[in-house]
Amino acid sequence: ALKNKFKKYKIETKKIISRGKCRGFIYIFSEDISRRSITEDSNFNFIENCLAVGLENYYLIKTKKKHENVDREISTGAEIQSQLLPDYCPIIHGIDMAAHCRPALQLGGDYYDFMCLKTNISEKRKEKSRWAFVIGDVMGKGIPAGLLMTMLRGMLRAEVLTGLPPDRILHDLNQLALNDLDQSHRFVTLFYSDYDPRTRKLRFANAAHNPPLLWKSADQKIFKLDAKGFVLGLQKDAEYHCGEIKLNQNDLVLYYTDGVIDTSNSLGQRFDEERLIKTLSKLCKQSYTSQEILNKIFKKLDDFTGQNRHLEDDASMVIFQLK
Repeated sequence: ALKNKFKKYKIETKKIISRGKCRGFIYIFSEDISRRSITEDSNFNFIENCLAVGLENYYLIKTKKKHENVDREISTGAEIQSQLLPDYCPIIHGIDMAAHCRPALQLGGDYYDFMCLKTNISEKRKEKSRWAFVIGDVMGKGIPAGLLMTMLRGMLRAEVLTGLPPDRILHDLNQLALNDLDQSHRFVTLFYSDYDPRTRKLRFANAAHNPPLLWKSADQKIFKLDAKGFVLGLQKDAEYHCGEIKLNQNDLVLYYTDGVIDTSNSLGQRFDEERLIKTLSKLCKQSYTSQEILNKIFKKLDDFTGQNRHLEDDASMVIFQLK
């Protein structure tokens, strides 16, 4: 097309190459058809190299700005998500609580919550009311897991107010979340429990989550709180079972996500459940508060993984013990 328009001119084309990629073209128009190509001139080569550097810098700045915008959006999402997790543990009669979530990335798929089963009552009455304790984990991490976790939180909070037993709560939650989770090709593990401070009874149901660890002070042993149940979002007719246990003074329950036991060190060894049980058992035999036990377990995780190594998955823990 150029040759047809500029028939009197000799037209040469030269690619501008930078880092093995074509960043543009130089078109040279010459009236003297017989003269040798300007592309062999050293001055032309200098101009060509300057253009290549300039265009490369332009693309780098453009890419950097795009990444900065994405990072800003992720940071905003992480800030909103962190506000959805409880800022502090509730005051419940006869209980000392602590909780913390450490995401592997800015946005995480771990979720825990505390919900009073009665609304519109005073804070003093809430202390002796029935409370729901829940911990969950969306498969994967990052933005998709964080969005699904936020969606699940809204569904669960609405479901909890029905006051149904834990197995019914998980059954109904599975029905509600099935379509959304199926389309995302992900699933959720969730442990749901409710506690009555007046009777000290803990009811629970499990959607294939890591069973919480129960320290029985009278036996000086750790037991697993588990009940049969399927992950949320995979099976329409999934069934869940309800368990119940009465807690006594100095008993302690640790809820956690698989990011805790799947943490690995430089040798590729996992922290694993057995190591967590041994660590918790030693701590429970001493007079530590829930917060102190939580801090010491995370410290143990950091010592195990070693310096400059990040968690491979989100790690969350909730601890409560009877005073």
